[in-house]
Amino acid sequence: MTHAGKGGGAARGRRRVLLAAAVLCGTLATPAGPAAAAAGTAPVPACRGGQLAANSAARLGSTQVRITVVNEGPKPCVLTGHPTVALAALGSPDRNKPLAVTREGTARPVLLRAGGTAETRVSFTPVLGEAEGYCASGARPAVAPSLVVGIAATRFQLAPDDGGEFALCGTAMRATAFRAAS
Repeated sequence: MTHAGKGGGAARGRRRVLLAAAVLCGTLATPAGPAAAAAGTAPVPACRGGQLAANSAARLGSTQVRITVVNEGPKPCVLTGHPTVALAALGSPDRNKPLAVTREGTARPVLLRAGGTAETRVSFTPVLGEAEGYCASGARPAVAPSLVVGIAATRFQLAPDDGGEFALCGTAMRATAFRAAS
């Protein structure tokens, strides 16, 4: 009987160690992180568009832009997922052309403290050649002065940081999952 009692205690001890390891590794973490799960505090709410700001699309070469999102609210929030993207026809966010977005990477919760930032990278097939340009696929190039990016159920109209226009071939883009900005 004593042996069975020790085995049961050892099993409970192993379960506690495994639970603690799961919390520390984030497998049982709430959107607020492992500390909140361990402390039993309420999870941090999802980010709402009204507390976020996205100001520009920083070019990372001819086929990719980085979009940075800032939590301008007074409290932390959690951002998860991928953005939606559209070309802003004639520069108007209400007259946009939605693009098919291929999601890259696994979406994980990103804790944004007040003033914290997250980013996503949006890639596209570039227009080739000079002036009017052309698409290798034979498709007609699409050109717009801005993108309309959907983040947390809010649309942000973003121009490229270099003052140029967005020029792409086709109606599809790729976007990474949001991650903490470094």
